Amino acid sequence: MLVVGAGFAGMYQLHKLRKLGLRARVLEKAGGVGGTWYWNRYPGARCDIPSLFYTVSYTPEINDEWSWPERFGTHGAIRAYMEEIAKREDMYKDISFSTVLTGASWDESAHRWTSVTDSGEEIVSRYLVLATGALSESRVPAIKGLEGFEGRWFHTGRWPHEPIAFEGRRVALIGTGSTGVQTLPVVAQEAAEVIVIQRMPKFVLPAVNMPVSEEEARPVKDAYPALRAAARRGDYGTPFPEPSENLLEIPDDERRALLEERWSKGGIGGFVGYFADHLGLKVQKVNDIVADFCREKIREIVNDPAVAETLVPYGYPIGINRIIVGTDYYETFNRNNVRLHSVMNDPIVEITKNSIRTENDEFEIDDIIFATGYDGMTGSFTSVDVRSRSGVSIKEHWADGPKTYLGMQLSDFPNLFLITGPGGPSVLSNVITTTEQSIDFITGLIEQAESGGGIVETDARSESDWMDHVAEVAQESLYRHAANANSWYTGSNVPGKKVVFMPYAGGVGRFESLLEDVAADHYRGFHLEGDQQGPQ
Repeated sequence: MLVVGAGFAGMYQLHKLRKLGLRARVLEKAGGVGGTWYWNRYPGARCDIPSLFYTVSYTPEINDEWSWPERFGTHGAIRAYMEEIAKREDMYKDISFSTVLTGASWDESAHRWTSVTDSGEEIVSRYLVLATGALSESRVPAIKGLEGFEGRWFHTGRWPHEPIAFEGRRVALIGTGSTGVQTLPVVAQEAAEVIVIQRMPKFVLPAVNMPVSEEEARPVKDAYPALRAAARRGDYGTPFPEPSENLLEIPDDERRALLEERWSKGGIGGFVGYFADHLGLKVQKVNDIVADFCREKIREIVNDPAVAETLVPYGYPIGINRIIVGTDYYETFNRNNVRLHSVMNDPIVEITKNSIRTENDEFEIDDIIFATGYDGMTGSFTSVDVRSRSGVSIKEHWADGPKTYLGMQLSDFPNLFLITGPGGPSVLSNVITTTEQSIDFITGLIEQAESGGGIVETDARSESDWMDHVAEVAQESLYRHAANANSWYTGSNVPGKKVVFMPYAGGVGRFESLLEDVAADHYRGFHLEGDQQGPQ
């Protein structure tokens, strides 16, 4: 098997293939392991899942001895953890770094994939796995004049490895998604001036980051097997306690006090997974209560009423974008050196050699930070010229919107597997949980294929039926409004991309049950060589 990507997914797939007895090689365009955490080194970069739950299942000794210094791990801490796993598992011998997959084609006569790298090397493999990540294809908006800008510019998803100083400089921060929210407070402490250019305001919850002692971590480490099992059965892939209270049943005065308590504790779980009637984002009235509380907190924190109102999100439910957790984000707008500009009211016209011009204003700047996100869920797959049996690329196959079976395989692409692809629950949850969930299933499927003819593929009907189900599940919840938030869950953040809700919104636990049911039914929807039915 050839595996592309040496993040959490590629590393776990390599581990599983070794257990299965298959020879495997991993290609990684970066200079080391880490996946998204190799590239995302911007100021303030952290995970939004608590460190103790952002761990893999297959290295119990490392997990037991590993010390996470903070509640939410920095990019450096996460990368160090991954490097230790790669070292102790002796993975480096099977990973080719600084190597880019440029294309792959299926040889029908040989039943093999022929993959080509940027050096021209050809690699022949029975199976091909794209473990390239849901958020790895960074995008810089096409703004007139950028090529003539004489200052420095950066993208948070491709941050330089060397330290970048902003002391005394005028910085434009474009984008207020997760990376912008984390970057702003750090850069604002150093820069002379920061102009924050916002398209659509987001809901930002306080992280309440804090040190984690070994005494605090020990009960979690001792309970890891049970907690991981619970995570695979929960809605979000993290072992939140099963909610018992319904927000609508709590008296108003108690409700406010409880919401204040959840805000003070920080993190995502207090607002998404704490109330039984808010799980799955299905009840508009409950969502309105939570959203209105968060709007009030923004107005309470930000001193300037006009700035506060510009930061308040309207027009979409809380949670249909991935909820952002930040540290001192709203508080930073109280600094004298930070200004907020909304392009909803005054759009960017062009970038000059030393400024950003809008329709009604101009901001002289020395640096630009693009916190403009990614071509989420599809970009890392469509950017590679992988061709099907019929010679169709993934991009062409998805011309009318992404389609997969279970987020893992495409019709007419035998023995090709996607990790965290569209149609799976990955980005709506703890991605390590859903990554391992998918890879466990894929490995079982490959083991079944190896006992037969070694060929496995889905068909167009299974693919279509599954994506219809994904759409139906989204329509049953408030995720049906995701396009209103310009959410990357729908692709609406990328000009020209087909707008369709891409992840599976039924929850990690429900997806786990579905996978078990498919496997028990002789891997329903997949066809192995020798099947009488064959691919449709």
